[in-house]
Amino acid sequence: MRPRGFCAGVARAIDVVERALQIYGAPVYVRHEIVHNKYVVDSLRAKGVVFIDELGEAPAGAARGAGERREAAVRRRLGDLALRVRR
Repeated sequence: MRPRGFCAGVARAIDVVERALQIYGAPVYVRHEIVHNKYVVDSLRAKGVVFIDELGEAPAGAARGAGERREAAVRRRLGDLALRVRR
């Protein structure tokens, strides 16, 4: 999907989520909808993206590629054994 009219950051965010789908397969859990465009959000959902509002909504072990702060928050909440992070 190559949306037209999005800034580089939004286009990159969409590309990153689509790459995560290719690498890890569905489902891919993403914190918040990454773009305010219903067509793009619905298209990503149809491919297997699950948008969540809080980290606790993702099943244990679902944090992949999380930033260090988010990874630490998940570790505090779920414990080291519940988190698999692939870098």
